[in-house]
Amino acid sequence: MGQVNALVLKVRGSVSSKFGSKVVALRLSSRRLFRRRGLVGMIKKDLGRKAIWWFLGIIAALQLYFVRELLAAFALFLLVFAVIALVIGSLYFFQKTWEAGVFWLAANKHPMVLAARRSVAMAEDLVRRPIRRPGSQTV
Repeated sequence: MGQVNALVLKVRGSVSSKFGSKVVALRLSSRRLFRRRGLVGMIKKDLGRKAIWWFLGIIAALQLYFVRELLAAFALFLLVFAVIALVIGSLYFFQKTWEAGVFWLAANKHPMVLAARRSVAMAEDLVRRPIRRPGSQTV
């Protein structure tokens, strides 16, 4: 690839025919290109210096006792909230699993499931019956 020494743009005039085509030439000397490249290099150097200063500032701040205490408190709160989220998530998961199991059991037509339903219905019927006959007196 070579260097660009001149950039030529051709613009056709449509308003008047007596002007014809106009040629606009933009010439960029090699010195300007070099200056621009040098400027880009300086910007990169400045960004690097800025990052280094930020890094050194963070290291200096971490040496302070107050900052260490804040980071420790943040870590403890993070741990506590993670445990709470884990407990809530696991309870939600178990509830949804139980719900899916109950729906599957209700839709199942297996003979053992039907027998279990009949026995549960019979146990509920026995629980609803009174122990003594109505109208009997206690002695």
